[in-house]
Formats: sequence, structure tokens, C-alpha cells
Amino acid sequence: MDTNLPVVVIGAGPVGLAAAAHLHERGLPFTVLEAGDGPAASVRQWGHVRLFSPWRYNIDTAARRLLTEQEWVEPDPDVLPTGAHLAADYLQPLADLPALKPHVRYGAQVVAVTRQGMDRVRTAGRETAPFLIRLTDGQELLARAVIDASGTWTTPNVLGASGIPAHGETNAAPYIEQALPDVLGTERDRFAGRRTLVAGAGHSAANTLLALADLAVQEPGTSVLWAIRSASPARTYGGETADALPARGALGSRLRAHVESGAVELVTGFAIHSLAPDGDRVAVSDGTRTYTVDRIVAATGFRPDHGLTSELRLDLDPILGSTRALAPLIDPNLHSCGTVPPHGVDELAHPEPGFYAIGVKSYGRAPTFLMATGYEQARSVVAALAGDWDAARDVRLDLPETGVCNSNPTADSDRIDADAGGCCGTLAAAPSGRGLATGISGGLLTAPLTLLPVLGQDSVDGQHGGGCAC
Repeated sequence: MDTNLPVVVIGAGPVGLAAAAHLHERGLPFTVLEAGDGPAASVRQWGHVRLFSPWRYNIDTAARRLLTEQEWVEPDPDVLPTGAHLAADYLQPLADLPALKPHVRYGAQVVAVTRQGMDRVRTAGRETAPFLIRLTDGQELLARAVIDASGTWTTPNVLGASGIPAHGETNAAPYIEQALPDVLGTERDRFAGRRTLVAGAGHSAANTLLALADLAVQEPGTSVLWAIRSASPARTYGGETADALPARGALGSRLRAHVESGAVELVTGFAIHSLAPDGDRVAVSDGTRTYTVDRIVAATGFRPDHGLTSELRLDLDPILGSTRALAPLIDPNLHSCGTVPPHGVDELAHPEPGFYAIGVKSYGRAPTFLMATGYEQARSVVAALAGDWDAARDVRLDLPETGVCNSNPTADSDRIDADAGGCCGTLAAAPSGRGLATGISGGLLTAPLTLLPVLGQDSVDGQHGGGCAC
């Protein structure tokens, strides 16, 4: 294969731009294709949401080095950014760097990735044939390798309980909102004075429920219904005051308080079977119980779209849609975000040499993704493409030995304050190496993880939205 061909990165979000930064540092030619009109297009859609994790955990190492060379002022490491801050204060400056900007194309939506001159069946000459990437406008590019960091934001899960649309779901589309609407901001008028049903049991649902509860105080006639498939909301509440992540714990505590006060009406064991528009409202039923509401927020997660790579040889796990090697490491039936082992190029490889999906898309339907883990995926894959297999297989994620300490923050705090009480303290040093869990050097819970409640991705049962990221 022509080694002068670029590595094509699909997606200019956090992980895609991290891959670009590592490619630049390795001296490999690259092109980033972004469907949106600027970097982090998906992140900006949930820009009103505050992350659980402070800045110190949200910046890729190679990206930090490149930005620092250009006298970028790094945000306060203890501040919890919103998605908008993540995009404006980090991802936009990163994409605008002279080292990256000439290689990033916007409005470039990929519709297919294949091998030039061959489909999935043909074997002879396959490894030396360049990848062919086709865009919606018909343009085609050739590449030596492809890194798919396109994410899952544009492919939300359905409301139907069996993994297929509920009866009438297509006709009810005008009443349905995707996860994380800006309830208190730009989309306020869609919810004020109306009854809204939020479906889902993850952090995406929790964020929306809290915003709706606040709106109900401000706008008479606003009411909130929360529907989950499970028999208990305990998993959504999480560790509350015992949570190592104060912002995440506060989320569960506040939601529980709203449910107990009646500000949020909770319906358990509710698996949506049908939706029936009724004038300006829609009836939602599980086959036994029916609730009529004005709006529905589908916080039921997201799915990976492998359609654009259907002519590549992918070894996908039949349950999660990740690689088969990665699936047992991220299975939500066995793991939370805090017990996913570190992983890199070997776990991300497919039978199609030179193709890798990284970031949240690499996890398929598992909600156990960490943004910092995505950065480590990018580093490992790029090292392999550069031929540095020792670095590629030295997979680790070194986080500070003192974790997020303030266990009782104010509800709307935007900082992690180590002196505010409940400090975790310094943990005993552990030997470095491939971590047992969480990707942290030294193994299980060497430091508390920092998670992000934004991507709304489901567990296998479709109800634990809110992919994690740090």
C-alpha cells in the first residue's frame, strides 16, 4: 500500500481530535472528516450539561502538548466544564492549531468505507489495497488506514421495550425528544406548562428530570413523569453521598428527593409497548397502564451504526456490537465504568487490517465508556499504525493517586474542592503496569474515576443510559 496515503479519522469530537494529535506527533499524514460544520458538533448539542469530571481528566496528553506549544491557557483543572466549555475552550482551539487545521474537513459526511476495487468477499490483494471512503456528495478519498471515531449520538435507541420501535413510535415522532434537551434554555417553551414523560434510567434521564423539576417550580402547569423498566430506581440514584464523584452523587441525591417529594412521579416496571397520538398529546402504554402526556424524552441510549462499514470484515460481538475481544471487558452485565480493564489496539483490531473504531462507538451498546479510556485507545492505535508495537501494547491510564475529594458539594457547584470536607486522602502507591480495573496504573480503584453523564447509552436491557466519560 502507498504509505504516503493519509490515515483517515472519521469524526472531530474529543477522541477523533485526540487521534489527530497523536498522528501529528508520530509524523503520519492524516485527514479528519467531520460531518458537522465545526469540531465537536455532537458535544455542542449537549453543551448545557455539566460534566462530572474536572478539566484535569478531560484533556488528551498529545493534545495538551500541542496546545501548550501555542501558549494555550489550560482551564482550571478543578473546574467541572459543561459540554459547551469542553467544545469552546479545548476542542475548538485544538482543531484550530496549525498542526491540525489544514487536515480537518467539515461538512464531510461519510456514507461508506470499503477497500478500493473489492467487496467484503474478495481476499486476494486485500491487505495492500487502500481503503476507499465515500462522502455524501460523491467525493471519494483513499487511505492507508481508517480510524472511526464517529460516535453514536446520531443513532439513538428506540423507545420500544424489545429493541424494536414501539407500536406507533414512528407516527409519534413529533412528540419525542432525543436525550438531554435544553429544558431550561433554548428548548424551554417545548416543556413549560406541559406534562413530560422521561423514559430511561441512566444519567441522561436523571439530568433531564432534574431540569424539568426546576422548570416545574418556575412554570405553573409543568409536570414530570419518570418511567423505568426496572422495579427500582436504586441504580440511577447510585452512591449518593458515598459516591467518590461528588457531582454524580449529588445527581442521585437530588433526584431521590424530587421523587420522594412528588415533584417527579415515578412509574416502575414500565416497558413501553405502544404510542398513540391523541390531538396535541400522545398516549404511552405498556399494555396495561396508559399515561397521556405532551412530550416524551427518550433517554434510552444509543446504538452504533456499522452500516457505513458493511463491506469491511468486522468481527463484532453479537450482543454489544463492539469487537468480540473487547466485549467481555465492557459487558454491563459484569462491569460498571469503574471495573473496565485498560485496553488498546489488540482488543480493538478487526480481521480488516488497518481499520479501528475507537471512542464510544467502539463500545457498541455498552454504557461503560470513559472519555479518558478513549484517549488511551487513540494513543495505542496510532502507535500501532506507526509501527511502535511496544508503545501500542503498553496500555495504561495513569490518574492521580488522590481522587475527587469533596463528598458533599452544593447542588450547582462547578468545582471540585479538596479542602471542602470528605477528602479521600492520598492512597498507598501501587506498582505501575497494566491495571486490573478502570485502566488506572496499579489496578483496582487506585484512584476514584471521574465519569461523564452525557451520552445516554443503554445497558443490555436498554434502560441504563448515560455512558461514562472522564
